[in-house]
Amino acid sequence: MDSFFNWVHSNLYICALNEETMTNYILFISGGEIVLVMLLALLFFGSKAIPDIAKTVGKGLLEFKKATNEIKRELNEHTSDIKNSISDVTSSINKETNEIKKGIDNVTTSINNESGEIKEGIDNVTTSIDKDSEEIKKGVENNFES
Repeated sequence: MDSFFNWVHSNLYICALNEETMTNYILFISGGEIVLVMLLALLFFGSKAIPDIAKTVGKGLLEFKKATNEIKRELNEHTSDIKNSISDVTSSINKETNEIKKGIDNVTTSINNESGEIKEGIDNVTTSIDKDSEEIKKGVENNFES
């Protein structure tokens, strides 16, 4: 019997390591190994007990699925208030952020307008100074020539 278990263990190990044929396995078990497991179950439990075992396993899985769905439903039910609160906070933050952006845009526009006016004033003063300096230069040149 030990040689049989060693053979099963070595085949499972080889199957897990063989990457090329791994696509032919379901959950790392090949078709032959599934048949072997079924034969072992038949030997251990007998042909009359296997349908009862399958029925019990099926009922257990059904109960597990019901319990899982119930937990999901309760979790969603209890977290819906938190989700609503988070969405409310998110929307208020977005609203405030948009208002701040609008304020910054208004200030930026005002600064740009004021700087344009200041630049025009500086250009006017510079032009006036250039004209006055030209007149002074011409006057000085006229005084030296005369």
